[in-house]
Amino acid sequence: MPAEIPQQLVDPIEAHPHFHRTESKIAIAGHPVHAMLVAFPVAMAFCALGADGFYWLTGDIFWARAGLWASGMAFLFGVLAGISGTVELLLVPGIRKRAASWSHFIFAVMLLSVLGANWGYRLGGYEQAVLPWGILVSALAVGATALTGWHGGKLVFDYHIGTSSKGR
Repeated sequence: MPAEIPQQLVDPIEAHPHFHRTESKIAIAGHPVHAMLVAFPVAMAFCALGADGFYWLTGDIFWARAGLWASGMAFLFGVLAGISGTVELLLVPGIRKRAASWSHFIFAVMLLSVLGANWGYRLGGYEQAVLPWGILVSALAVGATALTGWHGGKLVFDYHIGTSSKGR
């Protein structure tokens, strides 16, 4: 009896005709806007935690005020990055087909909630807000930023989403 030749397995998701269509719909000169914007909320989330830490160490009100501004800018730039990322998720079939895109989206929404809570809590009195809850929420925001960034990095490094297809 002749040996059977195994059929090559085909991933039905990867075989989808739009799976490899990952070109950005919101870009400036070929550079995806979402990728350009995410650096700001990431940096500002870390700055808010740093400012809280310096306030805790020094008691200088400047750092409490800096934490208010950093948390506010983290939230506002996060909203802008979130809008551009959501539009990309909904409009680009190759992004929408990947599970990592949806986990990144879910973690990003959670992150925006934490960033908004951090800023909103400080608006009532930024100096009183830092200890103990402000610094704890800032630490939570940094952790959520790392988790969200991990999943966003998976999209970039594993699937090359948000990168140029020229030369590949």
